[in-house]
Amino acid sequence: MMTDFAEPRLNLHPHSNRVRVVIDGTLLADTTRAIELRERGYPPRQYIPRDDVRMDLLTPSETVTHCPFKGDASYFSFGEHKDVAWRYQQPVEGIEMLAGKLAFYGDEVE
Repeated sequence: MMTDFAEPRLNLHPHSNRVRVVIDGTLLADTTRAIELRERGYPPRQYIPRDDVRMDLLTPSETVTHCPFKGDASYFSFGEHKDVAWRYQQPVEGIEMLAGKLAFYGDEVE
């Protein structure tokens, strides 16, 4: 399989499709204002505005990761489900529109 390296590593695609996140029957996020991040080699991820996420149900995690293409991510847990969501508070240049938005692991996203 050939990879087209002319494509940028990261692409952001704002869209108005409805995105919902449900874990164990609890609606954690519901939005039509998500931004889709397409990153070469990874599945697309929906980044949801904080205002459309039930932040009162999420607990900050001690997990922090670093991506040279996006920046430092901090994570959130929901009950027994550890690190189900993450955000880049200060993303690297070029993807600033992700600042503060949350992404959830794909199994929970509709």
